[in-house]
Amino acid sequence: MLPEQAEPMAPADPRQDGAPPPPDDAALNAAADAAESAIARLYGEPLTRLPNDLYIPPDALEVFLDAFEGPLDLLLYLIRKQNFNILDIPMAQVTLQYLEYVEQIRQRNLELAAEYLLMAAMLIEIKSRMLLPKRQDDLVEDVGDPRAELVRRLLEYEQIKVAALQVGALPQEGRDFVRPQLFVEQGLAPVFPDVDPWDLQRAWLDVMRRAKLTQHHRISRQELSVREHMSAILRTLQSQRFVEFSDLFAGQHTVPIVVVHFVAMLELAKETLIEITQAEPFAPIYVRLAYSPA
Repeated sequence: MLPEQAEPMAPADPRQDGAPPPPDDAALNAAADAAESAIARLYGEPLTRLPNDLYIPPDALEVFLDAFEGPLDLLLYLIRKQNFNILDIPMAQVTLQYLEYVEQIRQRNLELAAEYLLMAAMLIEIKSRMLLPKRQDDLVEDVGDPRAELVRRLLEYEQIKVAALQVGALPQEGRDFVRPQLFVEQGLAPVFPDVDPWDLQRAWLDVMRRAKLTQHHRISRQELSVREHMSAILRTLQSQRFVEFSDLFAGQHTVPIVVVHFVAMLELAKETLIEITQAEPFAPIYVRLAYSPA
């Protein structure tokens, strides 16, 4: 008896295992077409048409292509854009273009247009002065070009603007901020700085200076007799009638001996054995023996 032939097993349905079915090509193409035709995305989902209750304010999509910092900036832009000579400004064309721009500003922001209107009045005044015929007095006095003051202000503003652009082009690092630097020790072994020979010399001199301040010295006592010095002074005065004060200290070299010699002279003057005299103020001082009373 032949064994029965096994029947082929059917492929397992992925939905029976709980896994989602793979998307087919039609669904992928539909999603791609919807993404291409979407006018916007809301929370990541393509938006193919505008909502019916969507409100867009009329001034929500205003785009300013040129932003000016003031009336002089706008006027300088109009002159440079059309390659006008700034020293010979065609006031009619420039004033007309300026007024058109001011009218656009006035419709949107009246407060901002006030500053521009002041310059517009100045342009109209210059234009009218150029159109009026010159009087005979003006020809004699030579009042000059009415545009001169405006040209001067425009040239000064242009110089300041170019300088500001050059300063703005400088690198901000080192000008507006400083990049901080932090040194981190990578190794655990201590790293000691190198010692310069001059530093070692200064340290040694400092040690020597402090050693001199703390050194010890011995003071020896010298025995001196005031009576002996008194006798020496009397012997000196017996041979001479007058002796100058400084000559009495000749041969006395040390300070203690000079002090004892001076004390001996004072003791002799106290006992009226000698006299100390002076002829006049600031004159030399002389020492002599005192006369004994008869």
